[in-house]
Amino acid sequence: MSALAVCMLVLVILFILGMPIFMSLAIAAIAALLAMDGALPLSVVPNSLFDGVNLFPLLAIPCFVVAGMLMEYGNITKQIIDVTKQMVGRLHGGLGITTIMACTFFAAISGSGPGTVAAVGTLMIPAMIRSGYSKNYAAATTSSGGTIGILIPPSNPMIIYAILCNVSVTGMFTAGFIPGFIVAFSMCLTAYLLARKHGFQGDKDTPPFHLRTFLTACGRSGFALATPVIILGSIYSGMATPVEASVIAIFWALFVGVCINKALSWRHIYDSLLEGAMFCGTVLLIVGVSTLFGKILTYEEAPQQLARLVLQISDTPETVLLMIIAVLYFLGMFMETLSTIIILVPVLLPMINTLGIDLIHFGIILVVTNNVAMLTPPLGVNLFISSRLAGITVEQNSIAVLPYLLCLTVCILIFTFFPGVCTWLPRVMGYGG
Repeated sequence: MSALAVCMLVLVILFILGMPIFMSLAIAAIAALLAMDGALPLSVVPNSLFDGVNLFPLLAIPCFVVAGMLMEYGNITKQIIDVTKQMVGRLHGGLGITTIMACTFFAAISGSGPGTVAAVGTLMIPAMIRSGYSKNYAAATTSSGGTIGILIPPSNPMIIYAILCNVSVTGMFTAGFIPGFIVAFSMCLTAYLLARKHGFQGDKDTPPFHLRTFLTACGRSGFALATPVIILGSIYSGMATPVEASVIAIFWALFVGVCINKALSWRHIYDSLLEGAMFCGTVLLIVGVSTLFGKILTYEEAPQQLARLVLQISDTPETVLLMIIAVLYFLGMFMETLSTIIILVPVLLPMINTLGIDLIHFGIILVVTNNVAMLTPPLGVNLFISSRLAGITVEQNSIAVLPYLLCLTVCILIFTFFPGVCTWLPRVMGYGG
């Protein structure tokens, strides 16, 4: 049996046994090394682990997580929700639309899908239930809105993808804007149509929209609304790299939470730092062992074998992308987003380059398709968070999100067949595409 066959067999067995992703990858890679009879020295293990974590852009991920937590504790999330309610609160499904818009806004802060669900859902799910919305609607809308968290920049999966493909992180962030707002608008429309169908009225406690009232609300929440402008503005103005912008986000969150809103305590700061450290540890473990796993696959020419197999079926870029999307839909039921990207990108990259598919275009499709993974059991993390907040079962929530999954699928097809939607803005701003 070849080393590659041993590697894949061990990996599948460990997945079935429920072994953590990083342990499965590490054990499978070491099993392959032993099967090579010394073709690669065992010293490749520590060297690969070090190479995988010794990447400067990875620092942005825990910093954005910490910033998002600080903003949640510092009442910045609540202020964002109050402003969006002023605009759409009285429409059919107004609170659902408010939830999705707040998720879109908060996504420009945290970079995390589950973090967005937790931050916005804690406030909005109880509010929707009190206003007569069904628990299923509240949970499904919140979990679906949270998927925008990995598409609107900054985005942790985009950072990982950019590192693996050696493309500009800022270019990936730029490419996420138009697709992100298209997905957000589509979800708002879905939430509105579902609310009309089920008779969910707007929030009666929200006064009718008046420009003066809206501007007053914006003034009260000015520091909160300035947050994504400062974070993203520092990146696109060239004043800061994404890593530096993530640190700016932390200091801005501390300033607003402590000095302006006076809501942050030492306990909140400690909890935020702890969450960032735990998330960082998880990412570094997976990235480190995936680098080792990737070296094994490269040595065994797995990417080239996969490319030959796929190209025998079709060499049309759109058809190949559809096949990759189908695989991602399936894997998303069992694998976490970052793990999927880290494992698949090194394998798929040579084939993507062979077909001449733009790497930024492919990256956006990869990230958007992983949005679906957050809404599909048994591993749909957004479903678990929103189900717990709404007090319903994951099974009920899985059925309730089906209209949003259809909406996401339509968006994915649009991005696949019209690549300019993803590549136009980065090309205009000089980041390729």
